[in-house]
Amino acid sequence: MAIMTSPFEPHDVTWSRVSPRLVTAMLVPATISLGIPMVAGVVLAVTISPWFWLLAGVPAVFLLWSILLIPRQVRAIGYAERDDDLLIRKGVMFRSMVVVPYGRMQYVDVEAGPLDRKLGLAKVQLHTASVGTDAQIPGLPPDEAARLRDRLASRGEARLAGL
Repeated sequence: MAIMTSPFEPHDVTWSRVSPRLVTAMLVPATISLGIPMVAGVVLAVTISPWFWLLAGVPAVFLLWSILLIPRQVRAIGYAERDDDLLIRKGVMFRSMVVVPYGRMQYVDVEAGPLDRKLGLAKVQLHTASVGTDAQIPGLPPDEAARLRDRLASRGEARLAGL
C-alpha cells in the first residue's frame, strides 16, 4: 500500500525553519504603514467628527489581522536541501513549494536591509535561467545564510560541471 503524502509534505524531507525574528521584521513595516492612518483617524475623530473613527477602524482591523497572520506565515516557511535540488515552501492559505535543481542555479545572493541587519537576519535569493523559478529564503541568521549560499553555489557548480 502506498503512503499518501501531500504535495507540500514529501515523506522523506526534513525541513529547516527560518528565524522567528522574521515575525518582527514583517510586523514593523506593517505597524508603521497601518499605524499612521490609524492615528490620523483617531486625531480627526476626536477633533473634527466621529465619522473619522471609520478611518481609524479599517487600518486597525488590518493591523490586527496582520498580527494574527504573520506568525503563522513565518512558521510555514521552510527549506530542505536534498541531493539534487533545494525545496522551498511557504504559505498558510495559499501554499506553494518551489523545487530548484542545483544544476539550474546561475547565482545565489545574500541580502539584508537595515531592519534585517538590526534583527540579525538575511535573505538568500536564488537565481535561475527561468524568471519564474527564482526563489528566496527570508529570515535566516547571517551565518546560516552565508553557509547556505556557499553550499548552494558549490553544488550548482558541481552539477554544471557534470560531476
